[in-house]
Amino acid sequence: MDEAQLKERVGQLLEEHPPETTDRLDFLHARFDAGLAWVHFPEGLGGLGLPRGMQPVVERALYQAGAPDNDPRKIGIGLGMAAPTILAFGTEDQKRRYLRPLWCGEEVWCQLFSEPGAGSDLAGLSSRAVLDGDTWIVNGQKVWTSSAHIADRAILIVRTDPDQPKHAGLSYFVLDMHDPGVEVRPLRQITGEAEFNEVFLTDARIPDSDRLGEVGEGWKVANATLSNERVAIGGGAFPREFGMVMNVAKTWRERPELRTPETHERLLRGWIDTEVARITATRLRQKMAAGVPGPEGSAMKLSFARINQQLSALEVDLLGDDGLRYDSWEMKRPTRVDFFGKDAGYRYLRAKGNSIEGGTSEVLRNVVAERVLGLPTEHRVDKDIPWKDLPR
Repeated sequence: MDEAQLKERVGQLLEEHPPETTDRLDFLHARFDAGLAWVHFPEGLGGLGLPRGMQPVVERALYQAGAPDNDPRKIGIGLGMAAPTILAFGTEDQKRRYLRPLWCGEEVWCQLFSEPGAGSDLAGLSSRAVLDGDTWIVNGQKVWTSSAHIADRAILIVRTDPDQPKHAGLSYFVLDMHDPGVEVRPLRQITGEAEFNEVFLTDARIPDSDRLGEVGEGWKVANATLSNERVAIGGGAFPREFGMVMNVAKTWRERPELRTPETHERLLRGWIDTEVARITATRLRQKMAAGVPGPEGSAMKLSFARINQQLSALEVDLLGDDGLRYDSWEMKRPTRVDFFGKDAGYRYLRAKGNSIEGGTSEVLRNVVAERVLGLPTEHRVDKDIPWKDLPR
């Protein structure tokens, strides 16, 4: 199928399901079934088996027609992390059961990876799953989980064999977040919001048919998820002067009385870094269109965290006392980060989390050093020791 034929298929969708008279969810179902959800996915799974680079053809045509979208910011974890993992490691039954409601936004997903004792060292996690007949019984605690309070399903990594070294004894599952053994508690942040959660698993039950990949190969599956996560965070399409630098540059232009040579230097450095990141993200998307995500996504995520923190600090410094104002300390449970609908104080505080969420900056520096720059790997004394024998 070439671009002209793809446009013809979009036109047929719009003709059979006019956006102005079609229910939003009905339209999304029809779009998925027409293979126009993500054109690079296989036919029958929301795609047409086309190159990923042809997706903008669909998006432009549907945007111009006023077609509804699937609210991708609300379901970003499902789209960016769960879907590519299911496509790569799921059975045909799992793909057909999960991908359509995930893409249409009927089911919100979260990611149950980090634990209180296993954040930077994710492979050291201690949540356990024990097989009972054809059902896994899961116990443990997860932390820093975005969207758990609205999620219907979760991608979950747990230990299934403590006699194996820590990377070898893990397995990967899809968890029903409505299971009676799942308890979600809010984590209030420095911003006052409770955007993240703790998740307690007490005899939660997962059918073996909801396992992704082989038993004991959870680390391999999780690495695919993490690669996609960092690309989802750092590989977006951005206009020039986007993100944090947009607010700082606006203040700089509108408030000349605030300018100093020192802040001028900081603004120039931040603007250049932002532009370098934007162009690098373009290159990353081109690589994605040609294949699978690589470790370069880690470098992008690392850059965004640093730039956001530097520029949000500059904005507060520029504004002086005005930069310290805060609108409300009322606890809220947002489903997405609103960097630009709030004031400078919020942006400064929220940006602190950028170097933790989606992989800490320390972990990502190791990934860049070893997998991008080819530097010697960090010495690991626990690599071949059974997990149960490791000191904790």
